Amino acid sequence: MTWKEYPQNIKVRLITSFFNRAVASAVMPFMALFFAEEMSKIWAGIFLISTVVVGFIVNLIGGYISDRFPRKKVLMITSVLTSLMFLMMTISLLPEDKMIGLFALAYILFTITGSLGRPAMHALIIDSTTPENRKAVYTLDYWLINLSLAIGTTLGGLLYISHKVELFMMLTITSSLICVAYYLWLKDENHHVLKKKYQNVVMDMVQNYRIAFRDSAFVKVVIGSGLIFSAEFTLSSYIGIRLAESFETLDVNGFEFTGVHMLSLIKVQNMLFVVCFTFLVNRITDRFDKRKMLIVGLIMYGSGYAVVTSANIWYVLILFNVIATLGELIYSPIKETAKANMIPDDKRGSYSAFSNLSFSGADLIARSSIIIGAFLIPTMMSVYVGITVFTGAVLIYTGFFLSSSKKTDGNAVAGVKKAV
Repeated sequence: MTWKEYPQNIKVRLITSFFNRAVASAVMPFMALFFAEEMSKIWAGIFLISTVVVGFIVNLIGGYISDRFPRKKVLMITSVLTSLMFLMMTISLLPEDKMIGLFALAYILFTITGSLGRPAMHALIIDSTTPENRKAVYTLDYWLINLSLAIGTTLGGLLYISHKVELFMMLTITSSLICVAYYLWLKDENHHVLKKKYQNVVMDMVQNYRIAFRDSAFVKVVIGSGLIFSAEFTLSSYIGIRLAESFETLDVNGFEFTGVHMLSLIKVQNMLFVVCFTFLVNRITDRFDKRKMLIVGLIMYGSGYAVVTSANIWYVLILFNVIATLGELIYSPIKETAKANMIPDDKRGSYSAFSNLSFSGADLIARSSIIIGAFLIPTMMSVYVGITVFTGAVLIYTGFFLSSSKKTDGNAVAGVKKAV
């Protein structure tokens, strides 16, 4: 599938997401460190956990809205509001004594607006693809995500400490331009609009999600994905703070290489590895049984991040980060494609919102690690991460393969088989 063959909405979605992530990843991964420095570790952990809870609840509302209304309208409104929140964050950083209260308020509101629009954005890919070409689109999306994150993290590593305001200004401008792009190029294509069954909106939304919650196989995949993602998310929470505090500064030709620089290097290495080898690894894994590849990838991913969680030697961190990244390259496209094929046509927004529990849950677990890590030594945190990923791997495998064999609904089984 060449770029010219991609539907226009897919092109818009991929390009705008690329630029948005490139700038956002220059600042957002440092939020745990920012709040920990300005306030305290405990305050940062509690505050960030609360934003995850708020984000998840709002995300469910966003999924319902994206199925009930045109996706373009939803994305236009939420993107404009998100731009305003970034502007508010920028303004709060201008005084010498930062207005942390205003910044925290804007961050919470950004979490709300972003969570409202995210399900519609995810549903766009499913709307514009088929089970046959979906894996190709998800592979390209995965590649672009990591390329944008590599660029953004590099910018953040170089500029975050001394140019926070400039970075947030870039984020504000980029978000505003994305609103314009949606208005000009995003098409309001017909999708299976969810019909309102109950006059009470809350009851209608609850009934809509009840179907997703009863889909036991999908629930296992969502919870398992959250447990797995939490390992990588700890890079921006527990691991980032630990490296900033305990990593022994290296002198590289007169340049002091600190724990913050090590964190940026790990993130950039992860993303550049993905950018360089995604399509190669994808071609290789296509030759083998997808069930086995899923297991191999998850084992490599979990063991890699378990070591990175507590390691303090630079070459050990780099080696096991490569192992974790290679595992992610193997399992991720298989998992995402299979999960997308399990979603009913008329509930893509709602199921996408429900599947975002994976990210909200992962974020919650990762940010909780800031508090847990205040009481456990790093090696015990490695054990904690390893157990978490192993549990997630078991849930994903049983959700895709073992649960599907017991279903009487042939469509669900067929969707997984097409992906694997």
